[in-house]
Amino acid sequence: MIVKMKFLSITGPKADIDRVVDTYLSKYEIHLENALTELSTLQNVTPYIQINPYRETLKQAEDFIASLGENAPATSKELSLEDAINCVHGLAHSLNQLSQEHQDLEDQKKQLMEKAEKIAPFQGLHCNLSSILDFHFIKFRFGKIAKEYYSKFENYVYENCNTVFYRCHSDDQYVWGIYFCPRDQITKVDAVFSSLHFERIYVPDDYHGTPEDAFAALAAKIRQTDTALSECDRKLAACLSDSAEDLVAARNKLANLSGNFDVRRLAACTKSHKETFYILCGWMAEKDAAAFQKDIENDANIFCFIEDDDNNVLRQPPTKLKNPKLFRPFEMYVKMYGLPNYNEMDPTMFVAITYAFIFGIMFGDVGQGLCLVIGGALLYHFKKMDLAAILSTCGIFSVIFGFLFGSFFGFEDVIPALWIHPKEEMTTLPFIGQMNTVFVVAVAFGMFMILTTMVLHIVNALRNHRPGDALFTQNSLAGFVFYGSLTLILFLLMTGHSAPAVGVLVLMFGVPAIIIFLKEPLERLIEKKGDVLPKEGKVMFFVQSFFELFEIMLSYFSNTISFVRVGAYAVSHAAMMEVVLMLAGATDGGSINWVVIVLGNIFVAAMEALLVSIQVLRLEYYEMFSRFYEGNGRPFQPFLKKGETK
Repeated sequence: MIVKMKFLSITGPKADIDRVVDTYLSKYEIHLENALTELSTLQNVTPYIQINPYRETLKQAEDFIASLGENAPATSKELSLEDAINCVHGLAHSLNQLSQEHQDLEDQKKQLMEKAEKIAPFQGLHCNLSSILDFHFIKFRFGKIAKEYYSKFENYVYENCNTVFYRCHSDDQYVWGIYFCPRDQITKVDAVFSSLHFERIYVPDDYHGTPEDAFAALAAKIRQTDTALSECDRKLAACLSDSAEDLVAARNKLANLSGNFDVRRLAACTKSHKETFYILCGWMAEKDAAAFQKDIENDANIFCFIEDDDNNVLRQPPTKLKNPKLFRPFEMYVKMYGLPNYNEMDPTMFVAITYAFIFGIMFGDVGQGLCLVIGGALLYHFKKMDLAAILSTCGIFSVIFGFLFGSFFGFEDVIPALWIHPKEEMTTLPFIGQMNTVFVVAVAFGMFMILTTMVLHIVNALRNHRPGDALFTQNSLAGFVFYGSLTLILFLLMTGHSAPAVGVLVLMFGVPAIIIFLKEPLERLIEKKGDVLPKEGKVMFFVQSFFELFEIMLSYFSNTISFVRVGAYAVSHAAMMEVVLMLAGATDGGSINWVVIVLGNIFVAAMEALLVSIQVLRLEYYEMFSRFYEGNGRPFQPFLKKGETK
């Protein structure tokens, strides 16, 4: 059902807006509209412009709470505005100091790692680095050389070059080492090593002892830095956890104030006798509006006007659905197609009943239906999934039709069929011969559903003040008479009765067909929309109307035949389970392979539940919704839900 709405205009002194929002509006669900748009016909109305002072602090608090993750506590503690701001700013200051300390340690560790990486390959040099760095007559170079060039150096160059290469370390690709040569030969030796792609490594002069000692000292400093980083991380986590409850309370306070302040974006201001007043406009449920007006009746600083004439409201009311708990999960299917507009009927109950009923016919099995009921109910209980609740409800109808079809996990001899076995029962029809009974019932059910949706279309058209659409279209009164007459004639013929006289048939089919053919001029006539027929292109109008009428007649046929799938799935379920029973040896009188029975039931139930769910939804949307439902409503979006705090 669609909740009845009332449009409210609320006004009072500009400085009083926070008190009104916090004291009154936070207790009710109100869908706020832009007051400037709603009051566009009034003079001297200006926007309420003011920057939200809580937004940045609130964002800081939310970022800190996000860092807590699942450790963020729930609290009922309340803080004043001053305490909330001091809590967030104080925590930000402490965390910034710790973060800076952490960054400094990271930079220090990075520098130590770079130094250790440089000296690590030269640990094989058992010589004090300071003594090498103090040489006066000998020059040296630290670096690495590719193995292939090092082999060439040893074989062809080393004996004829005034240098000594001390090898320190090697791996699969490189050889690390240091070469020495006389100071006056350094240019020549450097050129030789450069030709061999020697990559020089510059070792700083702040190392002490041997390379091994220097590397060990650097490794110790790195370990000390890691310890300091861990301690810093612990302090950061402790700082957050120690303030967690106050932080959440501060966030709640700031969120509430920020949400209340954001109301200003939709408010307007006006001046009267040198005093400025705010104006808020929005929609409330009729019951809430009455309670709100009673709540403020003794408050001299707030005035509320409730609009009783919908013609004075510029926009259509938003749609708020309220259905019994059993039908509420089916709102998901309605919203997928489109929310009903305020003047439409809410199709949720219609969808719930027809969807579950058709699902049960197409998937009638007592055992598998019970599995759907239990599985869907458990999944909904723990995960709150609407689809699981829908599946559980549909499972109830699967159980009902399972008893009617006499099917229990595919076995059709365990329980007696209260009605028929879908695969076996046949019906003899005049002019047609024998046909599966389920197919006949499915087509008859489809015709009934099409007539029902036509009635719903008429109701919706009248509620939206479109009399032409209620009387002259293919889904209106004219369409109902035409299709209803067709249904009646078929029923008479299929039950062995004779058709009415020709004159009656002309009235039953000819008159509504002509009305549908002339629907556009008739709509213009009854709704007084100018010329009944177009001034130009009258011939084209009649040609186009003729083909549209022909298309409508074809659609009546195709829409009716589309319901055959209901019977087809009922028959296919029995056929698939018969195959499973054959594979398990349950049809030849031998021993039954229960593993095949279980796996076959799981496979058939899963596959058929998916396919049937899709096919029933297709019937709902294309064969039923398209006849009576527009789904162009806008959702009711309260700025604050009851019982919540921003």
